[in-house]
Amino acid sequence: MEPLELYILGCGSANPTQKHRPASQVLSTRGKHYMIDCGEGTQNRFARQGLSMKRVGHIFISHAHADHCLGLPGLICTMSLLGRTSQLHVHGPQELEPFLQSALQLFCPNLEFQVIFHVVDTTKHAIIHEDRSVEVWSLPLRHRVPCCGYLFREKPGLPHIRREMIDMYEIPVSQINNIKAGMDWTLPDGTLVPNSKLTTPAAQPRSYAYCSDTAWLPNLAPMVEQVDLLFHEATFDKENEFRAHQTFHSTTLEAAQIAKAARVGRLCIGHYSSRMRDEQQLLAEAQSVFPNTILANEGLKIIL
Repeated sequence: MEPLELYILGCGSANPTQKHRPASQVLSTRGKHYMIDCGEGTQNRFARQGLSMKRVGHIFISHAHADHCLGLPGLICTMSLLGRTSQLHVHGPQELEPFLQSALQLFCPNLEFQVIFHVVDTTKHAIIHEDRSVEVWSLPLRHRVPCCGYLFREKPGLPHIRREMIDMYEIPVSQINNIKAGMDWTLPDGTLVPNSKLTTPAAQPRSYAYCSDTAWLPNLAPMVEQVDLLFHEATFDKENEFRAHQTFHSTTLEAAQIAKAARVGRLCIGHYSSRMRDEQQLLAEAQSVFPNTILANEGLKIIL
C-alpha cells in the first residue's frame, strides 16, 4: 500500500502567536502533494518539513480569509523561482479569484507556468476534482463568508498477487498486470483458475476530511461518515462557547460531537484561538466526548 500522509504546516487562527502559524496542510500520496489552505509563511513550513513544492499540483482553499490564503502569492512566486513549468490548479470560492489574479499580476507577472483557478460552489457537497489517486469532494461549511471543507477519498488500489499461486501455475510475468486487472487464467489442459485464487483483495481505500472554519454544523456528520481521519476546527473551549458562536467557529465539544456522530477513525483538532493558552485542556474536553482525538501542531505528520 502506498503511504497516505498528512503534514500540518500551520494550525493557528487569525491572530498571530509565537507558537502557531496560519492554517495550511499537505496531504501526500503516490508522489503527489495536495495542499489545503495556504496561510502566511506556508512556503517556509514547506522547507522545514522537507516537502517539495514541485509535487504540488492542486491547492484547495477553504475561504477568502487572510489566515487561509495570504500565503498563495509568495508560494507561487517561489515556485517560479525554482523553475516550475507545469500547471498549478487552485480551487476555492469565487471571492478568492480576483485577489489571486491581482496579486499574481503585481508580484509574478512573468510566470513560466499557468495558474488555473477552479471555482468551488461552497453550498454543494460534490466532487470538485478527480485523478488517478483521489476524489476530492467539497463540504459546505457555515462561516462568516462563503466557506467549504474538503473530503479526500483514495481511489481503490489493484488486488495483491499471490506469488505462490503464480509460481505454482507457472504464469508468465507478462500476465501479472492482466491478472491484477481481474483476468482469470486458463491452464494448458483447459482448466480455468479463477482470479480469486490468484489474488487477495486490495487494501481498503483511506479517506481524510478537512473542516475549517465553521460554526457547529450537525448535518456535516453524514458527509464525513467513517472517514479515517477528520480535521475539525476547535477554535475555542467550552468556556468560550458564546465567542465561538459570535464568530461562527466551533468549540472542542462541538468538534468531538461531529466526530462521534460520524463514527470517524480519528479526530484531529486545531485552528486554535490565541486566547487558548492550555491546549491540553482543549484535548481533554474533546476526548471526554471522542477519546480518539489528537492535537494538531506544526510539524506533525500523521500516517493514515
